[in-house]
Amino acid sequence: MDDMIEQPAAGDGGGRRSRGEGRGAAARRASRSGGGPGPSLPYIQRKIGVYEVLDEEGLQLIERNADTVLEEIGIEFRDDAEALELWKEAGADVKGQRVHFPKGLCRELLKTAPKEFTWHARNSARNAQVGGKATIFAPVYGPPFVRDLEGNRRYATIEDFRNFVKLAYMAPSIHSSGGTVCEPVDIPVNKRHLDMVYSHIKYSDKPFMGSVTAPERAEDTIAMAKIVFGDEFVENNCVTLNLINANSPMVFDETMLGALKVYARHNQASVVSPFILSGAMSPVTVAGTLTQILAEVLAGASFTQLIRKGSPVLYGTFAASISMQSGAPTFGTPEPSLVSYGSAQLARRLGLPFRTGGSLCASKVPDAQAAHESASTLNMTLLAGTNFVLHAAGWLEGGLVSSYEKFMIDQDQLGMMQKMAEGVDLSENGQAMDAIREVGPGSHYLGCGHTQANFQTAFYRSALADNNSFEQWEIEGQKRIEERANALCRSWLDHYEAPPLDPAIDEALLAYIQKRKDSMPDAFT
Repeated sequence: MDDMIEQPAAGDGGGRRSRGEGRGAAARRASRSGGGPGPSLPYIQRKIGVYEVLDEEGLQLIERNADTVLEEIGIEFRDDAEALELWKEAGADVKGQRVHFPKGLCRELLKTAPKEFTWHARNSARNAQVGGKATIFAPVYGPPFVRDLEGNRRYATIEDFRNFVKLAYMAPSIHSSGGTVCEPVDIPVNKRHLDMVYSHIKYSDKPFMGSVTAPERAEDTIAMAKIVFGDEFVENNCVTLNLINANSPMVFDETMLGALKVYARHNQASVVSPFILSGAMSPVTVAGTLTQILAEVLAGASFTQLIRKGSPVLYGTFAASISMQSGAPTFGTPEPSLVSYGSAQLARRLGLPFRTGGSLCASKVPDAQAAHESASTLNMTLLAGTNFVLHAAGWLEGGLVSSYEKFMIDQDQLGMMQKMAEGVDLSENGQAMDAIREVGPGSHYLGCGHTQANFQTAFYRSALADNNSFEQWEIEGQKRIEERANALCRSWLDHYEAPPLDPAIDEALLAYIQKRKDSMPDAFT
């Protein structure tokens, strides 16, 4: 649902360079492009406008239809007596497990949810703003499989998990280490969340996501966060975002509600996100899907405010279409983009931060299909004005696979998106009038003073794209981008250095994990 490999020495995949040579070239290229390992870029503060697909009349129509769904059809809150009782007390009409909402109730409750908030990292320099004109990129979430650096598609392990956390930490344009970057199946189901949360804390100092697969696992996330940040800080600040999927159509189940309640009670952010495959889990039309998503988000997001007023919550949208011939999910198609654009508008009208998009594709390998489907989704994601972007790097095969090579290609694209979001430089240097005067008619700009002063930072330079001549490409081994991504990934992992972590905190985390593991037998289902 939406939601151990050997780490070889640095090399180019066909003959080896010295470590010093490889690192020097990588460092020079990174300094020019933002595409290599190095100092993390801050979260994006967009200086470009948003693209909107609905006018006022269209927005009001979708909102009226969602109100009708909430009032007449209702949303089920399954197997959670506490949730049903809270809705009764709030004035909703509860019939069995189905809740019918008087018009305006959910919107009134959401008035206490923050429009913007800070997502704290254990390194305060990595803190990120959620909402407003901020955009945060986080890696892929949820795949049980990986496509490794040897080209194998296999079940993920905890070593893979650690590797993806390390890569997210090293990627300049990724602002969070994410959550379930892959599912480590070599650890019992009921214990793996402990190793996963620990990996985020140990191997990265960027903001991280918590476990949602059971309420007690959410509680473990909170307990480990308090070891790092302190009890009082956690209760008064957001230190973890958490993905709460609606079980579309129009159901919230016991597991998701249990996790949501834990996080909301502790003032941690919930991303209430319907998981939509249009045609299967929502109507086949854009307007119908927008209506259902809005209704589901209104119900789930407002419930967080019944648990704790002021707890942060995001309007989430994960939308894909399906092939009407096979039923398989499809990505990079126009209709889900229209759904995401419209959802972003609806989120802004509610005053909630918005989540959608990523680098989504159905391709089985990081090929041309993966590239164009991911690019279509990623460009929409930025232009929609998305605040939190899950699946920004590494997604393959409809979310079944976390790919090392795809991760490296995607993070390079994220650097381009970060540059795009800066908009047009209208400073004196950006206007370049001195260059235009110096060059005059009929000459060229290659040697002028302005070009010489700006050549190192003038354009985004990809760490992976090959822009050399055919002859140079041929001499260097005729490598495809997947091969170059493979070599770069190996180099990053070979040169990874963990961020500092207070030994006392590390010891306390390990002691907590051991105590919790010793308290229960292994379970693999």
